[in-house]
Amino acid sequence: MEEKEARWCHDIGREQAANKPLLKTVFQVMMRLFSPRKTTLLFVVRDKTKTPLEYLEPILSEDIQKIWNAVSKPESHKDTPLSEFFNVEVTALSSFEEKEDLFKEQVAQLRQRFFNSISPGGLAGDRQGVVPAAGFSFSAQQIWRVIKENKDLDLPAHKVMVATVRCEEIANEKLHHLSSNEDWLALEEAVQCGPVSGFGRRLSSILETYFSGYDIETFYFDHGVRNAKRKQLESKALDFVHPAYLNLLGHFRFKALEDFKSRLEQMLNIGEGFAASICTSTESCMLEFDQGCADAAIKQANWDASKVKEKLFRDINAHALSVQDAKLSELMVSYEKQLGQSLSEPVESLFDNAGRDTWASIRKLLTRETGIAVSEFSAAISSFELDQSTVEKMLQDLKDYARNVVEKKAREEAGKVLIRMKDRFSAVFSHDNDSMPRVWTGKEDIKTITKGARTASLSLLSVMVAIRLDGKPDEIENILFSSLMEGTVTAVSSVDRSITTSDPLASSSWEEVSPKSILITPVQCKSLWRQFKAETEYTVTQAISAQEAYKQSNNWLPPPWAIVAMVVLGFNEFMLLLRNPLYLMGLFVVYLLSKVMWVQMDIPGQFQHGTLAGLISISSRFLPTIMNLLRRLAEEAQGHQTDEPPRQQCSLVFQSLKNQSHPNPTNSIPESSVASNISTSDVGIEYSSPNVTRGSTKIPEAELS
Repeated sequence: MEEKEARWCHDIGREQAANKPLLKTVFQVMMRLFSPRKTTLLFVVRDKTKTPLEYLEPILSEDIQKIWNAVSKPESHKDTPLSEFFNVEVTALSSFEEKEDLFKEQVAQLRQRFFNSISPGGLAGDRQGVVPAAGFSFSAQQIWRVIKENKDLDLPAHKVMVATVRCEEIANEKLHHLSSNEDWLALEEAVQCGPVSGFGRRLSSILETYFSGYDIETFYFDHGVRNAKRKQLESKALDFVHPAYLNLLGHFRFKALEDFKSRLEQMLNIGEGFAASICTSTESCMLEFDQGCADAAIKQANWDASKVKEKLFRDINAHALSVQDAKLSELMVSYEKQLGQSLSEPVESLFDNAGRDTWASIRKLLTRETGIAVSEFSAAISSFELDQSTVEKMLQDLKDYARNVVEKKAREEAGKVLIRMKDRFSAVFSHDNDSMPRVWTGKEDIKTITKGARTASLSLLSVMVAIRLDGKPDEIENILFSSLMEGTVTAVSSVDRSITTSDPLASSSWEEVSPKSILITPVQCKSLWRQFKAETEYTVTQAISAQEAYKQSNNWLPPPWAIVAMVVLGFNEFMLLLRNPLYLMGLFVVYLLSKVMWVQMDIPGQFQHGTLAGLISISSRFLPTIMNLLRRLAEEAQGHQTDEPPRQQCSLVFQSLKNQSHPNPTNSIPESSVASNISTSDVGIEYSSPNVTRGSTKIPEAELS
């Protein structure tokens, strides 16, 4: 018995080449159905290349041995080698296209081996199992019986083969017609553009047309084959139209998602709660999607739209989450802005008037404004129906933001502490207790005022050195006052009880104050205080100078020793005046005239611009003033025909001197009412009744009386 197998030269070594899988079946059947006998396996290699046959034969033999080792064997042949069943031979044929003559010669030689298969060197193989001619009929019957009893060796019936071929041809034809159907093409194009109403009904009608046509044309073929091919046709047709169905579901999903977005926005705009709006919009859109899926379903298949529905649900949740985050973020920004406005300016104002209770006021302000914001924010987010942990986190974030606003403002103000200290010093130093500008008259205690102003400035510095929102007590103010206002602190050592001097400001941190709460370190405080004192020293010096100038400008009396000398040396003259009243009267008249001239010429005002300028001005105005005064006295004497004109004139002059002894505090220029109307065009002085005018200065009549 011999078997021949042809394989191409380039297929050697390939698993699926030259029916190698078929060899597995041959090996299994031979071992299971037949007794061991030698069979020749002849492998014919087509289109031999330059590779020698000696190299190809071991490769083929190795492949055959691998197949033999891989097949399942009965227990009786589990260890039987391949050589017990088969003789493996390999021959090669040249290419017919390239070497036609050689190819024909090799084929003829191979043919002779088949013709002479039982001769020596033939292909018959083992002759021990040869059946004699008389027993051939019985042997053939036995072989046929074995073939019929084993389905592995059974061949299909002729009608089944025909039914298989024809049903497959009809199914392919129907599928081809379906792909070119105008109704289907129009429906597919419409689905590409958007949702199509009645898609399932129209597609079911098209599919039913071709399925029923298949049933009619294959009615007389084998029932089993016909049904099998129909299932294949249905599967291929449904696979063909399924992308259009998925595309339609995609349109339904997109439309439902857009409807959800628009409905949610509308409901939020009219003031509906967020969670309630989400729930209502989701239910409406999912119902709309389910109706679309029901309209798109076909009766020939039970397509599952759950994955698309799940995708829609995830998209809705994602959009709802994004809207929720945006709304919550918007609310948070709004309340943060509200907190910033309600805290920044009040805190800045409190720092402007910093004192011992500044941080207590700031804490009270922070607590009040934060409580209001947290209460309103909690009410605003209640419609979102968030879990408790999320709500608590958001409220804590809002509280932290409010605290950060205060801390940020405190750090900004700490950067301007030197300016504020100088402003505080100037305000206290230059104004009295009634907030009126201070006039340095010589009666003020500048040292005490300076110490009070510096104390107020140092108090402001002690407020600004650290953030005290926790309300913990500290000794910062005491340390600053004891170190900067009173000098360094003297401490007693606990070891040797010796007195040593330490500087509590020689440090970069404050005790009992966390590093993150420090705004100004002790070392910086010391440096700021030195700079502050240097920059405010000029103000103190100016005040002292102004006080000395005021004292000098208001001290017209000679020194005491001069007064004593005048009394001693002028005693004889004084006694002479007492003995002769006429001298005394004359001196009194001279005094009155001198006083009038003093007032009329404004002697103190002339010397305000310098001594030389004052002398020149007085010398130029002296004679005109004398002449004008005499003329006015003469006119007054002629105009009044009373019994006591000299007495009235003296009374008028005395009244003028009385008025000049009480000058106007707001105007240093003295006035006189010697006459009701005195004018001199040469010197530019004019007096009139009821008001007196000197240059551009008018004095009410009440001040002249």
